[in-house]
Amino acid sequence: MRIVHGANASPFVRKVRVALAEKGLDYELRPLFPFNVSAEYKKISPLGKIPAYEEDGRTLADSSVICAYLERAHPEPSLYPSDPYEYGRALWFEEYADTALAQNLGGGLFFQLIVAPRFLQRPTDHAAVEKALTQDIPPVFDYLEGELKAPEALAGTRFSIADISICSHFVNMNHAGHDVDAKRWPKLARYVHQNLARPSFKALVEEEAPLFRNAS
Repeated sequence: MRIVHGANASPFVRKVRVALAEKGLDYELRPLFPFNVSAEYKKISPLGKIPAYEEDGRTLADSSVICAYLERAHPEPSLYPSDPYEYGRALWFEEYADTALAQNLGGGLFFQLIVAPRFLQRPTDHAAVEKALTQDIPPVFDYLEGELKAPEALAGTRFSIADISICSHFVNMNHAGHDVDAKRWPKLARYVHQNLARPSFKALVEEEAPLFRNAS
């Protein structure tokens, strides 16, 4: 039995779940909110972060590690480009998602508009949201717009771990009530829309949506 530990709205948990879906692998999601986790959970995720993964008594932590394992254990369909350079680009965009997008779409928008008021009983820092929207996010979107050579792929010509990683964060942006300005970033807007319409993403977005309906 494959088990994914984590909250379904986490972009990192979603990344692993999309990879599992794309490979047609069954699993169980065990909900876990990543605050004040137990000592028992830290045995499988020493940093106390989500997701963590279990399979046949063995465990792994970190979404990038888990996805790399899934690719080796179940190589078809491949989620990593075969060309060495494009493989490197895919890993780069995975890292870019886990840092730049996590900080700006996650910390700047989703945390402030959703997590803080709904789950931590803390007020939204509207100045931080405004700064994210007007100063921090536009350069990130400018970069992605310039890197898109294929309609649905940032690395190579086919959907890959790069696109799973990047688009997972845009789901959280949408949950927070924001979207890509298609007039300013037309390629990026089309890219996000097309990839989030894939069955692997669409099913998870529909699962999560009721929790965030009527979000700010």
